[in-house]
Amino acid sequence: MTAAILGAGDFPRKEYPRYLLRNADIIICCDSAFAGYLRHMTALFGRERLPEAVVGDMDSIPASLRRQYSSLMVHIDEQDDNDQTKAFRFLIEHFPDVTDITIVGATGKREAHTIGNISLLMEYTRMFDLAGKRVQMVSDYSTIFAITDTATLDVGEGRPVSIFSPDNTLKIKSAGLKWPTDSVVFDNWWPATLNRATHDRITLTFSHPSLALVILD
Repeated sequence: MTAAILGAGDFPRKEYPRYLLRNADIIICCDSAFAGYLRHMTALFGRERLPEAVVGDMDSIPASLRRQYSSLMVHIDEQDDNDQTKAFRFLIEHFPDVTDITIVGATGKREAHTIGNISLLMEYTRMFDLAGKRVQMVSDYSTIFAITDTATLDVGEGRPVSIFSPDNTLKIKSAGLKWPTDSVVFDNWWPATLNRATHDRITLTFSHPSLALVILD
């Protein structure tokens, strides 16, 4: 079973993220994304296709929409987590059989939200039991996902690959990248960005289990 979470960033224009949204079995909207979803719904699906739920603190959704679609509204008032995390938690708790989760509309518009939403992919590996689930964030420009240990990834020869980690003790040996990452110190955001795959498959070997983020352009 597949699921999509829609955020209030840039609504996807390219076919791949739109395809993932259109073909998801379950759709969860962050509250601030719901009005945009309704605007694009007919063009995207060719019919009415309401989400399974609209999740958030409801501070950014018009009262008229809250009344009209009250059966979809999931009001979570706490402010410790942002709406993306609230939607993610709701999805995991209410649809445990979902195996593929794609977050779209999480980037663009506000840089602070973009950085925060992307970094949360790493946090979700600590917050939730994601065994057997694939979680990714897809935009018009990138596919983004977290890894927590050594991994072999099918990325496609020539594809730009960027790697980030908040762990400055982590060493990542690489195979299949133009510029090896073996000596990279992850003490800032830039050191392992804008690399390129020299083979269809790359391997990233961790010195110890940790957190890292991979962005494929």
